[in-house]
Amino acid sequence: MEIKYKVWIEKNGKVVFGKGRDNILKAIDEQRSLNAAAKKLAMSYRAAWGRLKASEERMEMKLVESGERDKSMQLTPQARAIIERFEKLEKDVEKLLHAADHDFQKLIKD
Repeated sequence: MEIKYKVWIEKNGKVVFGKGRDNILKAIDEQRSLNAAAKKLAMSYRAAWGRLKASEERMEMKLVESGERDKSMQLTPQARAIIERFEKLEKDVEKLLHAADHDFQKLIKD
């Protein structure tokens, strides 16, 4: 027995941020390119671009910016803060659910 969950953030009923966008931003940070990030995540450039742009529009902020000398991408300070807070939220939820799972294991015999 195991408790399952998925966490994401919505605004006006539309996804703003979740694990997928978290992965896209971290891949952009690592690869310095949306195209390379999409390839790393085995998704199309168009899908990655669409999710990134949708999040930026819904949050009304830039999450990535292009380098001045080259076309490399980097995360904005706001994007880094959102990633950090989202990942803390996921860890907090995991701890809560682990404790609840432990309680249910005692109550329900497999």
